[in-house]
Amino acid sequence: MHVHDLLQLDALDLTLLWGEESLLAQEVSGVTATDLEAPARFLQPGELVLSGLVWWAPEDGREKADRFVAALSEAGAAALLAGEETHGAVPDVLVESCRAHRVALLAVPAHITFRDITEAVYLRRWGDLSRRPAGHYALPENVRTELAGLLAGGAAPDALLDRAFAHLGGPACWLLTATGRVVAGTPDAPELTPRQARRELTAGAGTTLRIEGDAGPYDGWFLRLRGADDAPPRVLHEIAEVLAQYRHHAAARETTARRAADALLALTAEGTGAFDAALHDCGLPADGPFRVVVAALDDAEPGPAVRALAEALWHRPEAPFAAGRLPDGRAAAVVAGAHDEGVRALREAWPALHDCRPKTALHAGVSGPAATPGDLNAALGQASYALAAARSADPTGAGVTSVDDLTTLGALLSGVPAEVRAAFSSRVLGPLARAGSTSHRMLLETLEVFLAQHGSWARTAEILHLHVNTVHYRIQRIETLTGRDLSRLDHKLDLHAALLCR
Repeated sequence: MHVHDLLQLDALDLTLLWGEESLLAQEVSGVTATDLEAPARFLQPGELVLSGLVWWAPEDGREKADRFVAALSEAGAAALLAGEETHGAVPDVLVESCRAHRVALLAVPAHITFRDITEAVYLRRWGDLSRRPAGHYALPENVRTELAGLLAGGAAPDALLDRAFAHLGGPACWLLTATGRVVAGTPDAPELTPRQARRELTAGAGTTLRIEGDAGPYDGWFLRLRGADDAPPRVLHEIAEVLAQYRHHAAARETTARRAADALLALTAEGTGAFDAALHDCGLPADGPFRVVVAALDDAEPGPAVRALAEALWHRPEAPFAAGRLPDGRAAAVVAGAHDEGVRALREAWPALHDCRPKTALHAGVSGPAATPGDLNAALGQASYALAAARSADPTGAGVTSVDDLTTLGALLSGVPAEVRAAFSSRVLGPLARAGSTSHRMLLETLEVFLAQHGSWARTAEILHLHVNTVHYRIQRIETLTGRDLSRLDHKLDLHAALLCR
């Protein structure tokens, strides 16, 4: 397949923005998706590069675009396919950069997903193993035959790797995801933690080959060998094609599982229904305990958030789960079990997910244990509240908050919607909430210190370098302005909560 073949596929609706005939005649070796600013280490010669252009903003100008396109040119990319959804259109500076660095540029309209492109290339480029002429292959014929049989029989990726590399002496090899999850390994491959696996992917030595599949930021799979000469390049690419077919079949199974998860989550949101059948369809036990997880990826569509959540939960394969969309479109999952290890595993995987899209906020909220299926609706409410607390704690970053973490008043209030917190603070603090004058700012400071010192006049005076009589005067003034009596515990709590909600 060549680059210009993409323009002939009406279903993709691609637009050529720049590209000379010689560039469009380049053969396509694969597809990779990235929104990294410096993607060179993940690219292979001849690949189509799909990018949503999340890495670029209008204020970045031409310089950042030049760095990105130069990396593609140096890696030998066949073309850049740029999504129009993020900015409404492909920026002119990117067109100029592609022209300067001689990289063909095609625009992908918002209604076309990167998966549509990946599947089109996959079907056009490779097809089935059985349709390929025997003389094309570097893998021995008996190995190809056995691998085709294993694929047809639904073999696990460990079995595919073992058979694919056995005739080469079984070198240590892993199939890794971009987040450091070990999908499979050859028998002699050492066990890797997610952190070690991510280091493997960024190591300069050895061989890392991307496996074709879904083009989302959380979907990357890589074939990793530590030795640069452990296998001939043509053999590695053929093994990668086999694994791509496995992944293609697995994606179909995941689509079916996603539909079953959506049905279970619909029952969870309603709080009633035939939970036994829905849990069975998702491969989950009929009895609890369960936890519910709700995830949010910035303000994006829920699809990527569902994939991010599923990738994180796959890091703990012993805990069955069903991840999909709630009726309101949010990404969520029902997870079997109530062990704290599950929450800990989710937290450990979350930074790696954020690294895949470092400029995109990614948060999750986890419920407490739901003893029975009938408790799932209440658990969903807990998880939603915990998600709000996670977003409040770090609005532009990433984090996981469990309802079990809400053990302080400040943590509890963090889950209250921002507009409600602001209204409460304004109402309770009264004129002090506006702090428009120097005197009001001093009173707020005095209130904060007084409450932090548990109502001690002497310690408050010492910290603020004031006479105790001055502290008494200020507290009286605060009580007048707020209508609260600071000798009462409930009024102290009101004012403390109002300060936390600012």
